[in-house]
Amino acid sequence: MIKALLFSVWFLFHPVHVTITSIDYVPEISSFKVFVRIYFDDFLLDCKLHGGDIQNKDFTVSNSASMEVMERYLGEMVSITVNEKPLSGKLKNMLLTDNEISMNLEYVLVKKPETVTVRNLLLTGMYSDQSNMVIVRVNDFEEGVKLTPDQNEMTFRIK
Repeated sequence: MIKALLFSVWFLFHPVHVTITSIDYVPEISSFKVFVRIYFDDFLLDCKLHGGDIQNKDFTVSNSASMEVMERYLGEMVSITVNEKPLSGKLKNMLLTDNEISMNLEYVLVKKPETVTVRNLLLTGMYSDQSNMVIVRVNDFEEGVKLTPDQNEMTFRIK
């Protein structure tokens, strides 16, 4: 009985390890708009773990130094391949509120996506229970998946 109670209390206080990535195709501009949300304290630890220079960077504002660090980090941790062609994204803005950092990126010049492969390594080297939720939307196609340290990549076949 006490063991079950202790386990329940531990579970209530155990932190959640999850990120959100939304990938939306905008056909009018042949681009993908990508939104990423991650807990800020986890980002700082993971970025440092991967050699990112976060010393003296102010992420509370979107200045060039912090944007450069974040863009490099996201470029290493999240890769998007469309029709077997790797894309690179440009960080448009980021916002830090309540220990969550939200970023908007744009991946340009994508015409008629037939396959979208997403590899998401955010925090997978830190937490064995990491869940990276990914949603891909292209025209009428919409599919979501949970990527983990064991399965960190998924190919979406657009119908």
